[in-house]
Amino acid sequence: MTQKSTHVKPALGLPEFIALMALMTSLVALSIDAMLPALDAIGTAMGARDIHESHLIVSLFFGGMAIGQLFFGPYCDTRGRREAIMLGLGIFAVGTVVCMLANDMQTMLIGRVIQAFGVSGPRIASTAVIRDQFAGEAMARVMSFIMMVFILVPMLAPMVGQWVLNIASWLHIFTLFLLVAVFTGAWFWIRQPETLPASHRKPFSWAQFFRSSLFIVTHKPVIGPTLAMGCVFGGFLAYLSASQTIFQGFYGVGEMFSYIFATLAFSIGLASFINSKIVMRLGMYRVTQVALIGSVVFAIIFLGIIEMFDGLPPLVITIGSLFIGFFFVGLLFGNLNAMAMHPLGDMAGLGAAIIGSLSSIIAVLVATTVDSYLTVDLFPIGAGFLVFFTLAFIIIRMSLQRPDKPAESLS
Repeated sequence: MTQKSTHVKPALGLPEFIALMALMTSLVALSIDAMLPALDAIGTAMGARDIHESHLIVSLFFGGMAIGQLFFGPYCDTRGRREAIMLGLGIFAVGTVVCMLANDMQTMLIGRVIQAFGVSGPRIASTAVIRDQFAGEAMARVMSFIMMVFILVPMLAPMVGQWVLNIASWLHIFTLFLLVAVFTGAWFWIRQPETLPASHRKPFSWAQFFRSSLFIVTHKPVIGPTLAMGCVFGGFLAYLSASQTIFQGFYGVGEMFSYIFATLAFSIGLASFINSKIVMRLGMYRVTQVALIGSVVFAIIFLGIIEMFDGLPPLVITIGSLFIGFFFVGLLFGNLNAMAMHPLGDMAGLGAAIIGSLSSIIAVLVATTVDSYLTVDLFPIGAGFLVFFTLAFIIIRMSLQRPDKPAESLS
């Protein structure tokens, strides 16, 4: 099926457009990472039964996004980009208010899932806005600028969260989310026109949805990287959810947590930057295989170090080990997603939503399982890395095929 081009002339100057899109896409990272310094305080205020329940404030966010991506993927193609973004920001704001009014952990978690569902709208539709207005090298240039900003957010967000805690309380982290959502929505509504003309919109089809889903789950070059992505991200999400417990609880670093987190986030950002320089020369398949081997070797060594120090290595060794390991993880995130997307052809839009949702669901299940064993040391985190990084390596080895061309359209 031949599709008409939807590219339209950009309405905003490039600097303003990049700033707006970077803010839109960074709302996800801000909503997760700014919460990390406050997890214990929120858990105490909400009457959490244990630290594992507090970790759900982070991990269940990805569950909400898994549902949201399935909804907003087709929605922004059917109803337009502006409507999807504004609806998503509105739902995000409602979820934020629910969290602010929560008196128990159950209500807090419901609010977080609503937040995550809503933030999926701007995350997905903003990428579509970029694709509508830029193509080829121009799109790559815009995305590279946006990624430079996006990489900074996970590094700075915990510092912002800690700053809010120092001058106010955890409640006002949600106030910050609400202000950012309102500001972003107003900026977008006033300055950015619709980029998907009504003539290019496609009605949602359940038949197409089920055909695309069936193709994804039965096509090894698609489902393999999707499952591997879920395993890798699940291992990392287990760390992410528990990072405040690990560094402030186990190591007692206090407010230094945000700086340690930023250092480790920089490793992932550095890997993303280097990957952008080498992937065209070496290919995503080769880079992925090397990164998987590196991640498994890291997990073996890290678990050995944990064993050597009876579960809790010195802080500097833990940070150094994780910095190296997360570099390999950073190489895998983009490449596994690209491998899963490569064979989809005309199914790319809906396929991206299905792949993102499936990998997120797997990651949440992995992370909650690993974190349920976390008590006083790093054994569960190290074992989770080893089990699920190794599983990802095996899955890719079993499913790795170099497709010569994208799959034919099923529409």
